[in-house]
Amino acid sequence: MKTTDGAPAGKAGLDNKVRLDKWLWAARFFKTRSLAKQAIDGGKVHYNEQRSKVSKDVEIGALLRIRQGYDELEIEVIALSDQRAGAPQARLLYNETPASIARREQAAAERKAFAGSAPISPERPDKKQRRLLHRFKQELFE
Repeated sequence: MKTTDGAPAGKAGLDNKVRLDKWLWAARFFKTRSLAKQAIDGGKVHYNEQRSKVSKDVEIGALLRIRQGYDELEIEVIALSDQRAGAPQARLLYNETPASIARREQAAAERKAFAGSAPISPERPDKKQRRLLHRFKQELFE
């Protein structure tokens, strides 16, 4: 999936211009380009520490901050591609910063530790228990 000059195949290898939404889709951060567009428009993607438009041309060396669920990734663009490929090839398009990896691992450990202290119900409430819960909630808000 690379051209003769070592660049990934696709239009990006020829003219070095790839839209931000297309690059995020090709790098497999989002399943569809429309999801990438929604994330960019919603402020979940920052290009060089600033909000950007979907049509922004991605450059090699740019820093992207991408918020996905609980995690916030900080990556550096190292290659351009406008074609979606397998995960191993997509992983060659960027490097995650060491600080980002450390923050993600720490946040995951904190979530895991907190989940252990949360009460776990062995089963779903039955009909009688649901009625009691419903009455209790109604009394609280009356």
